[in-house]
Amino acid sequence: MDVVVLFSVFVGGLVMGIPVAVTLGLSSLAYLMLAGIPPVVMPQKMYAGMDVFVLLSIPGFILAGNLMNQGGITGRIIRFANALVGWIRGGLGLTNIAASMLFGGITGTAVADAASIGGVLIPGMKKAGYPADFSAAVTAASSTVGLIIPPSVPMIIVGALSGISVGQMFLAGAIPGILMGLAMMVTAYIISARRNFPRQEWQGVGEVGRSFSGAFWALAMTFLIIYGLLSGLATPTETAVVASVYAFIVGAFIYRELPVRKVPMILVDSAVSAAGILALVGFANVFGWILVSERIPQAIADGVLSFTDNKFLVILLINLLLLFVGMFMETIAALIILFVPLLSLAQAVGIDPLHFATFAVLNLMIGLTTPPVGVCLFVCAGIARLPLMPVVIAILPFLLTNILVLFAVSYVPALATWLPSLLTK
Repeated sequence: MDVVVLFSVFVGGLVMGIPVAVTLGLSSLAYLMLAGIPPVVMPQKMYAGMDVFVLLSIPGFILAGNLMNQGGITGRIIRFANALVGWIRGGLGLTNIAASMLFGGITGTAVADAASIGGVLIPGMKKAGYPADFSAAVTAASSTVGLIIPPSVPMIIVGALSGISVGQMFLAGAIPGILMGLAMMVTAYIISARRNFPRQEWQGVGEVGRSFSGAFWALAMTFLIIYGLLSGLATPTETAVVASVYAFIVGAFIYRELPVRKVPMILVDSAVSAAGILALVGFANVFGWILVSERIPQAIADGVLSFTDNKFLVILLINLLLLFVGMFMETIAALIILFVPLLSLAQAVGIDPLHFATFAVLNLMIGLTTPPVGVCLFVCAGIARLPLMPVVIAILPFLLTNILVLFAVSYVPALATWLPSLLTK
């Protein structure tokens, strides 16, 4: 009965549109009260969930991304991406995707990508003759690449939950992220060719070189982060602090577009964003502890294994479950609640933990562009000044493309494990 109330309050809160963190807290509190467990357990479990050293890297990476974004990064990355692919049919759409791939390697978050790049390119694409729904859809779809290309906040969460090396997680996401970006480019090109979208003139190798020079210091942050982790010189948390200092120096003294007077507000905004994520981690840890105490994860694993122990079928079932959950639940909350029990199930049928972690994040990444809780959809529809439904229809080809890449990564483990094994021997 107590578990029924737990899930009833949780589902009811989601249906009513209550924030996921609050919904997790309310449903957990309702369970504790009915079960006669002292409410003091709740802050204890929340603190235990947040008291993980690697989670300290989240505020650092958020701050680094905000500093770079305010310091002139967006325009430079868009210019470089446009110089590379803008001359192809539907070039601004391809530029949008390429910019998201480069930008995601700096912020590690999808919403920041959608808001920053979308704020520039969606109006620009509309002005150049692209339909508003296509402009919003391609921005929303490509913004999710930031969750898989390093640095990735969800991958930091996975590392904290499972003990998998965050550096290896970052490397595991590189090839799938590039594949997903290239696949979306092919989709955008096919749509653009069929609908005769505009293209620009080739601007020459000189413009490629000049735009790369302008974007170099921004792009170098990704290599700084990866090198720090792989070399063993710094932990993820220390790397995040170094990245923040680097971002400030680049924005304030190299690009000279980050006024020092803006830094306090950027610090406050970053702290609020990080606090929201860590509060979600805390509440989700309480919810997850309740599930474990009620042996629900074990029941799920036993139920699946009693149905089949075929590795390929289990991968299919996990993918379908995570795709469904991603439609209704925020990425980090879903990871904290489901990752550990599903990891146990995956290992029981011989799936490599690093491989599983990679396609699990990919699954929930896709959920950011699916209704009813597709945050990136709402952001891009708002920028394009459109109702949600036209953007949902326009994004369907990109969703299909991303799901195809997801299944490729799910069934070809080397796409996730080859690069980490090569560089961390």
